[in-house]
Amino acid sequence: MKSHFQFSNQQRNGVFLLLAIMIITQCLYVFVDFSKDEVPINPNELDAFKRELDSLRLVEIENSKPKIYPFNPNYITDYKGYTLGMSNEEIDRLHKFRETNRWVNSAKEFQNVTKVSDSLLGTMSRYFKFPDWVTNPKPQSNYSNNSYSNSKTPKTFSQKIDLNKATASQLQKVYGVGEKLSVRIIEYRNKYNGGFISDIQLSEVRGLMPEVIERIKNDFTVKTPRAITKFNLNTATRDELVTIQYIDYEVANSIIEERTLRDGFKSLEELTKVEGFPNKKFEIIKLYLHM
Repeated sequence: MKSHFQFSNQQRNGVFLLLAIMIITQCLYVFVDFSKDEVPINPNELDAFKRELDSLRLVEIENSKPKIYPFNPNYITDYKGYTLGMSNEEIDRLHKFRETNRWVNSAKEFQNVTKVSDSLLGTMSRYFKFPDWVTNPKPQSNYSNNSYSNSKTPKTFSQKIDLNKATASQLQKVYGVGEKLSVRIIEYRNKYNGGFISDIQLSEVRGLMPEVIERIKNDFTVKTPRAITKFNLNTATRDELVTIQYIDYEVANSIIEERTLRDGFKSLEELTKVEGFPNKKFEIIKLYLHM
């Protein structure tokens, strides 16, 4: 043990220096205040800073919301209606109304059809955009020979002109149908031996607006439809289905798979539930099918 306490002069000085440093450090820690002075806070500046943060947060929330652009309420889809806050029942009422080939032409009429609340209508209606012929209707001609549609009384089936026999000059008497559109209607009709099957095929003519189609149907209808082969939806083969306009092999296979899963379709409308089915062309496709 004695050897542990024997130091040379140099080692002894080092020990004393170390002890001195330790004592000085402890004194500094005890007696010297190292805390920083508190930064003065201006309440007005703090409130202004908080308000700025709140405004930036509101701007960020507003920017994160989905943008809504003007749209025609007649074409609201299930997803669009859901994002706008409509219930399934309200959306279904609009779709059923449109299936009767009628149109919503004002915000009030939209509410009457869908039964949406006043508050929801107020939020949605500012984005409604109706066609110009609805918002800015042109004065009707005083000459009855310029348009078949001047008559206010709906025409009966016998009074209407056969769409498969109508001439270009007869079609041009409908407001909205000019020389080019009348030619397109006849060209589409002549693509098929026998012409139109149904009035719904007017929607296939390029450039014909829905409102113009309605005016054409007031004075024209298909009286001599083209003869076609109709297939039973629950027994049609894949090769028979692909002969139908807008149905390819992929859609035909999906129809057959869905038919098998359902143990047969109960109605033609169930086709719209088939994966990949062209729902927008359903009215055309169902011309070729029956149950």
